[in-house]
Amino acid sequence: MRMPIVSRILFCFVSLYLVVGAHIADYSRTHLLDPLWPPHAKFHDGQTLMFSIFLAALTIFFALSKTQDRSVTLIATTSFAALYWVTQALAIVYPGTAFVDPEFNTPSAYLLGLPAQVVIDVIALCLISVASYLAGRRTSRWME
Repeated sequence: MRMPIVSRILFCFVSLYLVVGAHIADYSRTHLLDPLWPPHAKFHDGQTLMFSIFLAALTIFFALSKTQDRSVTLIATTSFAALYWVTQALAIVYPGTAFVDPEFNTPSAYLLGLPAQVVIDVIALCLISVASYLAGRRTSRWME
């Protein structure tokens, strides 16, 4: 059995959105191409970009898997899909972090009065929640 097509589409969309969006945002003058960034900071940004690729691949793999164990598949798919967005949202708790470097802190760094990253995180997590809810609803009916 597979999860509902709408859930699969949403999970795959969020995965592609992650890889493309992360690379557009980070392979730019504000991150990897910023001459003020030290090499080790760029190393960790490269690590984060690779992490986005692997999380997206795992999300797509589980979203498209045909399985009898829907609950475990849904938990795995949701976890892989949400992990990047949750960790990005929580990264602000570390000392010295900021959503935007001072030289790039302009009105375009904000959407609806919030840092753009926060809005993007919320959108992605909402889509993942809808996909999970729809798949979970079908899974609970299948188990009855």
